[in-house]
Amino acid sequence: MKELGKPRATLLEVGEESGAQRIDNFLMRQLKGVPKSHVYRVVRSGEVRVNSRRVKPDYRLKPGDRVRVPPVRIAERPEKPPPGPFELPIVFEDISLLVVNKPSGIAVHGGSGVSYGVIESLRAARPEAKFLELAHRLDRGTSGLLIIAKKRSALVELHRMLRLGEIGKDYVAMVRGRWKGGARAVDAPLHKFVTGEGERRVRVEGQGRHALTEVRPLAVGERYSSVAARLRTGRTHQIRVHLTHIGYPILGDDKYGDFELNHALARQGVGRLMLHAARLRFRHPASGEEVRLDAPLPADMLAFAASHLPAIIDA
Repeated sequence: MKELGKPRATLLEVGEESGAQRIDNFLMRQLKGVPKSHVYRVVRSGEVRVNSRRVKPDYRLKPGDRVRVPPVRIAERPEKPPPGPFELPIVFEDISLLVVNKPSGIAVHGGSGVSYGVIESLRAARPEAKFLELAHRLDRGTSGLLIIAKKRSALVELHRMLRLGEIGKDYVAMVRGRWKGGARAVDAPLHKFVTGEGERRVRVEGQGRHALTEVRPLAVGERYSSVAARLRTGRTHQIRVHLTHIGYPILGDDKYGDFELNHALARQGVGRLMLHAARLRFRHPASGEEVRLDAPLPADMLAFAASHLPAIIDA
């Protein structure tokens, strides 16, 4: 964006890789460093035009659209070195998709005090890639399978599949307590809210959005258990909140867990959220062929299970 900060507008033509992208997201990629609130302001004020017409922030671009981007001034900041790529185990890759096994402790994207995450690292490692976007998200503490789209068409189809529950997502969690009974379905609506300290949280609330998690025990010990959780809906922090709701908080959960127990476990070397995205099942968004991917439990979760639980059956 060579025109950024100059007194005249820039005219950009939308390519195939940006087709079906919302205009607000397109602008945030083009106007790096500009606050999101300012991007929405220039769209709503009509300073941004598509094919010489005003549009709303949710307008979806089409290849060949001509976008007028107004001059935007941002405060001068000292240059930060670009993020250096870090190694990410690749589980699957073709011309449309990339699936990595994300380690715990790495954010999927920059923000909220994190300078960069998985997606920034991948873009830095692959400067020739025209399109790399997260199809879904994992919490920073959660390890496991993460899908990245390499084509806009694949991203749109993956989002449709996620909305309709056509992507099977199975997790393994280590929880507090001796699991009682067999498999159960946790059907409890979830509501997002902001705490007095300005932190975003989720709680079970009657007026919240429908949320369903299927849980079954894998291994049951005296103080801890291991469970498999299958998402039937995709709400923020769904597994974490649902397991706490039924009395089995995930070990190491610093938002919804047993904080006193977490501190005790941290002194024993358990310093992460003990949640792992272990399995994905879906139809390939381009070919329609079935894709079945698995990520084995990371070493720290295996070590905890070996010390505190009987043998874990196949998840």
